[in-house]
Formats: sequence, structure tokens, C-alpha cells
Amino acid sequence: MYSVITVEREFGCGGGEIAAKLAQRLQWKLWDQALTEEIAKLADVDCAAVEKKQEKIDSTFHRLAKIFWRGSYEGAVKTGAEFFDADCMVEMGGQVMQRAAAEGKCVIVGRGAPYFLREHPDAFHVFLYAPYAEKLRRLRENGSRIPGNPETLLNTVDRDRIAFVKRYFNADWPTRSLYHLMVNTAVGDEIVITTILEAMRSLERKPTQTLTSFPHQGEQASV
Repeated sequence: MYSVITVEREFGCGGGEIAAKLAQRLQWKLWDQALTEEIAKLADVDCAAVEKKQEKIDSTFHRLAKIFWRGSYEGAVKTGAEFFDADCMVEMGGQVMQRAAAEGKCVIVGRGAPYFLREHPDAFHVFLYAPYAEKLRRLRENGSRIPGNPETLLNTVDRDRIAFVKRYFNADWPTRSLYHLMVNTAVGDEIVITTILEAMRSLERKPTQTLTSFPHQGEQASV
């Protein structure tokens, strides 16, 4: 029985909203903003520091500076937002997701969840996407909640996600062989949710399904 659903998504396709509706339908815990809050608590930083690092890689200068900090006594004991980088976020995020998956009955949004939980036997992995026009429409409808220019965001956010996955998982984004299901959200939120639930329940009635194996970090990705 699947007890975890990971929802990876193209920016602007409505993946976060659909994941929230899906969690509500199942009465499962939603790990979206809650994931940010848990990582911030674990790192002893505020949520804004975590949000700045999610699905992004640090600048070359920051990575070089981090090497310097690690080589000094002061660097070993400092904490806080100034020293919280993407590497810390990934490490702590992985810990939080593994705990959430162990508890079960949860929907986890983005943050590399399908990669962290690629070997979890009870995780059902979904990728949501949409045509450019549909994503732009959704972003404009949610304009008051989306900081920045929609067109600019559509051209940059997913590019950051591609770089993030390449750096931390040595894979292309999206890794199609990783997902049980990929759905175009232009068909409508309710149809997407119904499709996810029906596909998940259909697989539960069949013998164990094994997805194409995915390499561990540092190994060559077969994508």
C-alpha cells in the first residue's frame, strides 16, 4: 500500500495547489510549507533563509567561502542564516523527508523528494506539467501571491531546478523513469487528482512494480 505521494512539478502548473487538494482528499499530511518550517527549525534559522535555498544551488563564491569556513575553528561552530547554504538545506531536507515517509500518510511537494525517496517501497511519484500558456494563466490568476514578473519566473525557476538536480543527484530534470505518473494539469485540477488516485490504487492491486533504477549521488545517471 502506498503511504507517501511525492509531487514534483513545473513552476506555474499548479502543482502546489493540486498537492494540497490531494492531501485534503486523502486526509494526509501535506509537506510543503511545513517542510520549509521543519528544515528551518532543524537548522535554527528562519523560514526565509530556507526558502532562498530551496531547489537552488549556491554561487561559486559562496561554495568557495564555505570551504574556507569548514577549514577554520570558527567555521565549525558558527550557525545561523549566514552559514546556511544549499548543501545544508539538502542534507536536512533529506532527513526530514525520510522521517515523514517513515511516518507515512503524507504528500510531499518538490524539494527533490522523488530523488530522496526513490527507493522507498511505499512512495508513489508524480510529475505535473503544463503548456506555457496554461502556466502563465495560472500565475496571472495568482498574481497577488506570486512575487515577480510571471514571464521572468517561468524562464528562471525551472532552470534553477534543473541545475539543482544536476548538482545534487547527477541527473537530468525531470528524470522520467523516476515517476509512476506524469500528468498535464491543463486538463483541470479535479481530473489530475482523480487520475493520480486511480493510478495509485490500480498499482496497489498489482504485483510489486519496480521503476527503472536510479543511481546514487556520484554515480552515472541513466537518463
